[in-house]
Amino acid sequence: MATTKQQSGRSSLIELVTIVGLALGLFLIIQGFLVKPFRIPSESMVPTLEVGQRVLVDRVSFRFTDPERDDVVVFKPPQGADDEESGEARCGAPRVEGQVCARPTPQRSDTNFIKRVVGLPGERLKVIRNRVYINGKRQSEPFIARDSGCDDLCDLPREVEIPRGYYFMMGDNRGASLDSRAWGPVPKKWIIGQAFATYWPPGQVGGL
Repeated sequence: MATTKQQSGRSSLIELVTIVGLALGLFLIIQGFLVKPFRIPSESMVPTLEVGQRVLVDRVSFRFTDPERDDVVVFKPPQGADDEESGEARCGAPRVEGQVCARPTPQRSDTNFIKRVVGLPGERLKVIRNRVYINGKRQSEPFIARDSGCDDLCDLPREVEIPRGYYFMMGDNRGASLDSRAWGPVPKKWIIGQAFATYWPPGQVGGL
């Protein structure tokens, strides 16, 4: 009788370990290839995303489709975008007064950034009082922070053409966002995926 109970107990333990192992393996596969969680590290996407919020990032879709305007994406910025030693982001081309950074540095950073796609490949872009103009037309941007202030990246009225295969990224909190205006557009191959939902804190769960 005791032997039967011991065998039953061992069988249940093996079953539990197997289930936990499969669940862990499935979680790692999902996180590594399909969906990845990401924590908002700064105020650059306020009011859309607050510091400390968690979002889910779709890592698959951009393998088959291209990013679209207004998508919120996680990506690797150009090297120098997060240059803490100099305190300034690096541009891959000589800076022209009154113009956004036209080209990024050739290497990418290891840091993950989250911003909004505001300019697509081949488009002409400029920024006037924190508002984006594409091919001369001011864009409708209901998501931006209205009281974000105006810094040295606020007015850049000289147009640049976004290179083919590159995307121009900006934060919704324009006065508190170091973005493509400072370090240039981002190639598609550096984009990790699209943020599609928030899952933490509980009171802010929802889609983007």
